[in-house]
Amino acid sequence: MASLPQSARFVVVGAGVHGLSTAWHLARELEARGSGSGEDVIVLDKTGIGAGPSGIACGVIRNNYFQPAMRELMAHSVSVWESDPEAFHYHPVGYMQIAPEVMAADVAQIHREQRAIGYTSVLIEGEDDCRTYMEHMFHDWRAGNIAAVLHETKGGYAENLPSMIGLAGKAEAMGVRILSPAWVTGFRTDGGAVTAVETDRGDVACEQVVVAAGPWVRDLWHMLDLPGTVTVRGRDGSAYDRPMWTYWCLVEGTLGVEPSYLTTNDGEMPPVIHVDTDAPLYDDIDGSLITDRLWGIYYKPDFNFGGVQGGAMPWEVKQPADDVAVDPYGPKSEEFVVGEEFERMWTSALAHCHKRFEGKRQLFHKAPSGGIGAFTPDSFPVFDVFRDNAFVVADSNHGYKMIGVGALVAKELMGEPQALLEPFRFSRYAEGRLHPVSHSPFPWS
Repeated sequence: MASLPQSARFVVVGAGVHGLSTAWHLARELEARGSGSGEDVIVLDKTGIGAGPSGIACGVIRNNYFQPAMRELMAHSVSVWESDPEAFHYHPVGYMQIAPEVMAADVAQIHREQRAIGYTSVLIEGEDDCRTYMEHMFHDWRAGNIAAVLHETKGGYAENLPSMIGLAGKAEAMGVRILSPAWVTGFRTDGGAVTAVETDRGDVACEQVVVAAGPWVRDLWHMLDLPGTVTVRGRDGSAYDRPMWTYWCLVEGTLGVEPSYLTTNDGEMPPVIHVDTDAPLYDDIDGSLITDRLWGIYYKPDFNFGGVQGGAMPWEVKQPADDVAVDPYGPKSEEFVVGEEFERMWTSALAHCHKRFEGKRQLFHKAPSGGIGAFTPDSFPVFDVFRDNAFVVADSNHGYKMIGVGALVAKELMGEPQALLEPFRFSRYAEGRLHPVSHSPFPWS
């Protein structure tokens, strides 16, 4: 195994979507400015390209957020996906948010604000009109308690690991070196600034470091001697302490049918579907009640997964002790991702939405998707500089779709503050500049 370089101008930790995107865009910025090249950038990863959540992500690309700052950031990211669909294995099929009355006002607001930033979508309101719209697309549509449909004509999904390989290829073509396995064990500092990244293969001196480690961010956060507990000030002026990191299990699976099993009435591939409803959900097999509370699922036909793939609401997992290293994608992680209750709920929910899925539970199978996500105190990303020269990309599990964040981080590393990143600074907690929340049952909304 070759030794690591003794120094590099920029060291990026993590070869997932944020690390690779930052490295690629940083190489482009350096070349365009005549101030360096991709050879000034190295990416370190403890395993390899897309070995964490980026490589097993469900791949949904959407703009559908209630928070204006998230919506603008996602519109920027969609434009990056659209810049090279072939290399990114991107499928621009669109995205649909289907919601009950309790969420209808939120959905209408999203539509208005999407129009204001030039992001194209169609809004359908009222149960009768929603049913007609959905039946025009799917002859067997039958979901209950639907009062709003927001159909984004942009967005869609991308193939997880193939897209990361494509992104890595773009970075490497510009001279970026992606080095693995290299496990970061600490940071050497001088006067507050990071002077070197310590790894199990030796130290790498650097001028700037980017931490883009997905669910492992907590461990690197501690290595930078940053606080494990944060005081959050509410909009009413009240203050409360929260752990900086909370872990949630992302539950996903695949129904083993031909992807073409879920096509539109015209025989076309449909948009990615996200359904939230407060209609009672009953077991598709025995008719027993699963829940009478607001619930939600998402799904899509996906040739990469070899079936109809999707997921449901995550569940919170026990916070790891500060002295326990996080390894969410270790050999036993799958048992936390998919269980019988999810299988029962998700397949029953598919049958609730489409008659074609009745009695198909036996076709469900576990797939390498889902995993563990590290969420911030308000479940929204933190993009900020710490220790003078350590840029932390903490996506709070919004990550894969946010391929454009790397382009913004690269510009900030070149000394150009980016307005799209400003709402995601760490200081928002102390200052009470929190993002609005919707009526969605999902914690990231």
